[in-house]
Amino acid sequence: MKTRVERLQDQFDPLKIDAFLVSSGANLQYLTGMADMAGDGYLLVLANDAYLVTDARYQTAFATRYDDQHLVITRDYLGAVCDIIERTHTGVMGFEAEIPYSAYSYLDENLVSDLVALPDVVDDLRITKEPDELTKLRASAKLADAGFEYVTSIVRPGMREIDVSNLLDAFMRTHGASGPSFTTIVLGGARAALPHGTASDALLKAGQLVTLDFGYFLNGYTSDMTRTFALGTPDAKLATAYQAVQAAQQAVVDQVKAGAATAELDAVGRQLLTDAGYGPAFNHGMGHGIGLAIHEGPLISKNTTGVLVPNSVVTVEPGVYFPDLGGMRIEDDVLVTATGHERLTQATRDLLIL
Repeated sequence: MKTRVERLQDQFDPLKIDAFLVSSGANLQYLTGMADMAGDGYLLVLANDAYLVTDARYQTAFATRYDDQHLVITRDYLGAVCDIIERTHTGVMGFEAEIPYSAYSYLDENLVSDLVALPDVVDDLRITKEPDELTKLRASAKLADAGFEYVTSIVRPGMREIDVSNLLDAFMRTHGASGPSFTTIVLGGARAALPHGTASDALLKAGQLVTLDFGYFLNGYTSDMTRTFALGTPDAKLATAYQAVQAAQQAVVDQVKAGAATAELDAVGRQLLTDAGYGPAFNHGMGHGIGLAIHEGPLISKNTTGVLVPNSVVTVEPGVYFPDLGGMRIEDDVLVTATGHERLTQATRDLLIL
């Protein structure tokens, strides 16, 4: 089986490049196996070679993976990249389009080869997960299920949103997570109408719907899960809307399989919510990929043109939000298979009334 670097090199001819400079943290981790390298160097991949340019903090860690020629220890990262390109007589160098302008300006001034910005080159490789990645994603999803079960066992009216968030954080870390992949969302009552609001000092109250959206890294791979539950009997309008969201989510998940068009998946759930009278209240995309990062390809949205591929993992997360009243969202992590799907997060999607 080809290595990840070799799979990247296979893209050079179609992209009409002779080298590619990797700078983003998740892509460096994917290709080198080392996390948290963003800003601490570059991986320069040539047609038949690869050079890791970093500083002495990583010298010991990479000594067994790169020889002295291909592990370049320096603080002048971009200067070293320019030297390698010149020494190897490399023609066109692609680079990740999100590189800082200061870095681009330096390369444009000093690099002897041509430069071309290319978005999503390594990101697209990351969409298809390898077997060990899927094992880690399954484990991360299983821990998310346990985290939701924990929250619903301890949450009570009178707790602050931030209390719930902090207790979940402690639980997840105690059970192996290295940390959250985004700021945990705990929103009660009218605040649940904020799709990406964060936990605050606000008190949870009886009768409120509470939205809990969280993701945690386990062995480098993240889950992303949302559940909405009630602290006592909820407002009838919200309870009715919840049933529509649950039906929409199930309808989309039912259509997840290799070859499914992402825009059509979005349309399935969005149309159900629109027919139920909630179209304007659903104001975000239907989902996205996950893996080494909380947001990866593919994006599942009405404006996308892609299709799902086998062994990718995506979220499905419709929601409905009513300003000054509340909202709800249900999100699961779903593995795409050749013939269908596997729902990785399995906690109940029925409306729990605690």
